Amino acid sequence: MQVTETLSEGLKHAFTVVVPSAELEKKEEARLKEVGASANLPGFRPGKVPLPVLRQRYGDAVKGEILEQTVNDSLRSLLEERNLRPAQQPKVDVVSGGDGKGDLEFKVETEVLPEIKEPDLSDLSLVRLKAKVDEATVDKALNDIAKRQRDFVAIEEVRPAAHGDVVVVDFVGKHEGVPFEGGTAEDINVEIGGEGFIPGFAEQIEGMNPGEEKVINVTFPADYGAEELAGKEVTFDIKAKELKKPVEAELNDDLAKKIGFENLDKIRELITKQVEDEYEQLSRLRLKRDLLDKLAEKTDFPAPEGMVEAEFEQIWARVETDRKAGELDEEDQGKDEETLKADYRKIAERRVKLGLLLAEIGRAKGITVTQDEMARAVRAEAMRYRGQEQAVFDFFSKNPQAAESLRGPIFENKVIDYIIELAKVEDKEVTPEELSDMPPASV
Repeated sequence: MQVTETLSEGLKHAFTVVVPSAELEKKEEARLKEVGASANLPGFRPGKVPLPVLRQRYGDAVKGEILEQTVNDSLRSLLEERNLRPAQQPKVDVVSGGDGKGDLEFKVETEVLPEIKEPDLSDLSLVRLKAKVDEATVDKALNDIAKRQRDFVAIEEVRPAAHGDVVVVDFVGKHEGVPFEGGTAEDINVEIGGEGFIPGFAEQIEGMNPGEEKVINVTFPADYGAEELAGKEVTFDIKAKELKKPVEAELNDDLAKKIGFENLDKIRELITKQVEDEYEQLSRLRLKRDLLDKLAEKTDFPAPEGMVEAEFEQIWARVETDRKAGELDEEDQGKDEETLKADYRKIAERRVKLGLLLAEIGRAKGITVTQDEMARAVRAEAMRYRGQEQAVFDFFSKNPQAAESLRGPIFENKVIDYIIELAKVEDKEVTPEELSDMPPASV
């Protein structure tokens, strides 16, 4: 194999590789003999098929196999001998010999990972924000539970529906006079002034008497889940059938038992633990942000352009989706496309650099993801799809690349945990509101 370097510019390298035809022929002949050892052709005993016959029967397939194997082996040897670590899959173009005639010549273009020196982490100083769960938060959650468990009793008085009342209605939704799918229902409780219906629906039912019928006009929100109805003006034929009033459930042990708890204190304990977990997650996220900002200052190496471009394309696809849905971040609204792209390309470069730095720290410290950790991640993913758990397990077992997508976040978190252990971390007590006031994400 003859290798000629044709480009060495920063992280970019290019080579021309030539493999003599004699070497290819030798490999082809050896492979044909392997095939012949088990070939079963009429008129020949196994293992006794002449080479010319084998070449005639299997020659094209073997040539293709040897060419692919030779390119892969040559590329691997080239990278190993020159100690190159590609940032992405190298680009390979066959110049000649691809038809199995003459020397095999192919070009290789690759962008390598930069040299990353392990940064000094001893001077890292971080602030961990912590918040306590107050009684008001727990009481609000308890009141929300009581509200969901309230009963409704009929209003005997004959009068129009007022704010706070519940009206039992039948309705038929129509778009341009034609009933639409999912727009018809019977005996539905509509709370006047409550939530759960599109804007304008409950408001126009206020004032109706039981037995009264009415046609109301409403407009579905632009971001409504059903695309065929989003932003559309529709009508609803409403029939009011009955008036009810809500009766709040009392917060006591009887309510707790009704929903499967031993007593009210057990519900309070569960709520407190859930809120503590939520605060803990927010605290870690804020600490991680702080850490990544500090590490970004230590990324004094170039980022491979190909990796930055791939990351930018993923980010920009999400930005385009958000922009079409009218959900662009407030700080991005009003910016022209050129400015937006420049901003997000900087974010892409930062993400790539931080990813490379974390990967290098993890590699240097021997941090790995165990099989048990991967199994737990797959189980957690499966639990998100109730009733389809086995299908999720099968998917990951048959798609190793998909399973690898779970490995990355686990590895990153383990490296971050390692760095946090080395850093000087100061705990700071803040209010839940201050903890939740998340600054805009850079990564």
